[in-house]
Amino acid sequence: MQELAWNFCSTAENSGEYNMWFDEMLVQRLLDGSGSPTVRVYKWKPWAISIGHHQKMSDIDLESSKADGIDVVRRPTGGRAILHAEELTYSVVMPSVQKGIHQVYSEISAALVDGLKLFGVEVSLQRSQPNFAETYKNPSSIPCFSSSARYEIEWRGRKLVGSAQRRYSSDSYDVVLQHGSILCGAAHRRLADYLMLPDRQSEDAVRIDLEEKTADLQEISGRAIDFEELSACIKMGFERTWGLKFNAVDVNSAIMKREYA
Repeated sequence: MQELAWNFCSTAENSGEYNMWFDEMLVQRLLDGSGSPTVRVYKWKPWAISIGHHQKMSDIDLESSKADGIDVVRRPTGGRAILHAEELTYSVVMPSVQKGIHQVYSEISAALVDGLKLFGVEVSLQRSQPNFAETYKNPSSIPCFSSSARYEIEWRGRKLVGSAQRRYSSDSYDVVLQHGSILCGAAHRRLADYLMLPDRQSEDAVRIDLEEKTADLQEISGRAIDFEELSACIKMGFERTWGLKFNAVDVNSAIMKREYA
């Protein structure tokens, strides 16, 4: 990784549609040779529910979401539904350089773990892999944070960072997009209010599941989360773990700016 010129950028708060467009734009620029490997951090305004690439939109109560001013967007990656609320989202766009899915997950997670330790939080990695084909048969599995995949980040057995990955191909090489949510507060648990579930009992089960299986940085640290401080720690975690030095990118500069409609 040391031989690559890497960019780091923070795009602050944007809509769900814009955030997903931006990640895919970074992928396409890397595929066509006009971009560089990039780590990005960002937030969501308004709050948004994202669903996995293959997930059914009918899983979400679109009327309730709209009434509460919450966007609904489809991710280019897999996984299940997430309410992006009190969180810092990261994305990594990089050539796969013949690395498998789990190796990329492991390397990105190692950098995130180091960044979170710099922020003052001791975390661990999930080592087992659930049987997702069986897990997804249960309505309570609609939320992404209802289970942890291998190399996802936990605090005392509760999921703190949820991630998803996709690979794109060109004539020259493959590009990986991985992005994920670093939970900073408890608002993600309100996802249960916006799911199309068969009954109140199922809704309560999802809510309890999210309460029991997730943790957030405010709960862990006992303090309000400074997003600039957290972003700086995540950046440093990648630099230290991967042995690189980022180029800072101005997202309003000519090379990054593009009309968004």
